[in-house]
Amino acid sequence: MPIADLQEAAQKIAGFINTLNKLGGMRLKYRITAGDGARDPAGLEAREIYVELGGPDTPLVTQHNGELLRALETLAAQILRLDSREHDLVSFDAGNFKALRAQELRMAAETAAEKVRSTGIPYPFPPMNSRERRLMHLVCRGLEGVETASVGEGQDRFLVVYPEGKTDLPVKPQVKPRGFGRR
Repeated sequence: MPIADLQEAAQKIAGFINTLNKLGGMRLKYRITAGDGARDPAGLEAREIYVELGGPDTPLVTQHNGELLRALETLAAQILRLDSREHDLVSFDAGNFKALRAQELRMAAETAAEKVRSTGIPYPFPPMNSRERRLMHLVCRGLEGVETASVGEGQDRFLVVYPEGKTDLPVKPQVKPRGFGRR
């Protein structure tokens, strides 16, 4: 379901970022685009509101694989009272982080697909968030000889690239290190 009043939603997000800057001590600049101008040119996100962050604290927002960036998106979606299935209507980026990450994931999916086609062995990726899994599913959908499936639950959910028609082959997930200092 689309966001009913895009201008009101954009104002709420602007207020959120201003509060974050003022009370949280952040130094972020932002540009909010709503409506047709916010559409994802690659068609990977169904966004209706696009927030570009910049300023001195951009590296802080993108460190640790963009955890804070994703958290800001989640908070903005909750401020707008979006259903969890509608969270991709609001998209944040900082320093072109998400675009670069999408390119990285696209290349990883293509490399995995080539490996699966040549070996016939499924390729499991480490656990990743739902947006990244979705992007990889979309990339692989356009590749011949492979298909994908998401396996696991919650934070441990991961994507597997299978040889076409062989999603019944067993796979073991790659281990993703958790926390600081743990290996």
